[in-house]
Amino acid sequence: MIAGVNKQLLGGLSASAFLRRHWQKQPLLVRGALPGFNGVLDLGEMIALACRDNCESRLIVRKADCWTVEHGPFERKRFLRLPPRNWTLLVQGLEQFLPAARQLLSHFDFIPYSRLDDLMISYAPAGGGVGAHFDSYDVFLLQGPGHRRWQVGRQRDLTLVQDAPLKILKRFAPDGQCLLSAGDMLYVPPEFAHDGVAVDACYTYSIGFRAPSHHELMSQFLIFLEDRLVGGGRYGDPDLSPPMHPARLDAGMIAKVARILGDIRWTRRDIAEFLGSYLTEPKSHVLFAPPRKSLSAIAFRSAARRKGVELALASLMLYGNAMLFINGDPYRIDQAMATPLRQLADTRRLPGRQIPLGGLVTDLLYAWYRAGYICLSNSGSAG
Repeated sequence: MIAGVNKQLLGGLSASAFLRRHWQKQPLLVRGALPGFNGVLDLGEMIALACRDNCESRLIVRKADCWTVEHGPFERKRFLRLPPRNWTLLVQGLEQFLPAARQLLSHFDFIPYSRLDDLMISYAPAGGGVGAHFDSYDVFLLQGPGHRRWQVGRQRDLTLVQDAPLKILKRFAPDGQCLLSAGDMLYVPPEFAHDGVAVDACYTYSIGFRAPSHHELMSQFLIFLEDRLVGGGRYGDPDLSPPMHPARLDAGMIAKVARILGDIRWTRRDIAEFLGSYLTEPKSHVLFAPPRKSLSAIAFRSAARRKGVELALASLMLYGNAMLFINGDPYRIDQAMATPLRQLADTRRLPGRQIPLGGLVTDLLYAWYRAGYICLSNSGSAG
């Protein structure tokens, strides 16, 4: 079980009260959500990540009403040619690279992992921002060092600035504003317009959540079904008659194909398997590397029981009923396997004392270790 959320994070609210009153309903400003929060990296470390080809990053510069957007990976010299004001560097998926970032996300375990997207960090000198906009997903905006002024409003006019490289609202009408200092946090529900401008050099951490469109879910589910369709036979028309108009689609053909397509079936199990694989599928730039010096199966089992194991920073793991999913791969598990593997999914680590001496669980863990999905814990404790 995941421990209850620290009420200070949500301004004195329990997780249930927050979800009932604010989640996808109303913004929430929390002063001192994480007291003493100084962030997890500095600008130099951000730039180093932005120069990597396995990290998503953007550089946004504003000159008067003109915006430009550049996508990484960057060369370091690009950051030597920036103006003193009015620019922003964004780095996404921070939790894939820094244990401290992954630990920061653990504060938000009161939202299911299936909804979590990633942790993004933005750095901006005075005047920096990305313009007034709205998101289709929920976001917690946690302030690191520095100060940022936010304006928020339930925008009615969604007209965008034409020809801008960002989706910037043309006529932003905020309902209120607030100044965030280190440790303060602002929750913004979907479709609420917001605009954050740096007052001084500042870092903002954005904890974002997935909200796939209905179209995306439908199209991805059809792709999933494609490999599972069972349809015998082949189209035929032994009752065919000479047509009056040879180029016209025959009504009988349409009816026959309608009956064929009507035979497509799926179950709730199919939907669950689709969701587990779809929601844990790594983004295209995410790569998993096996350990440089891989242990033998026997040596791994001994080390795992001594140290424990944990998910690789970029690994995603979910489960449901008799299924388990890791990085897009589905596995059927029995009750004996469920307890330790679900603990690994829920807490992202499995103490050594919970790892069986042998069997299917140990075999799976070793296969995931060889694939780079998990690693031996650095704590050196069997838990």
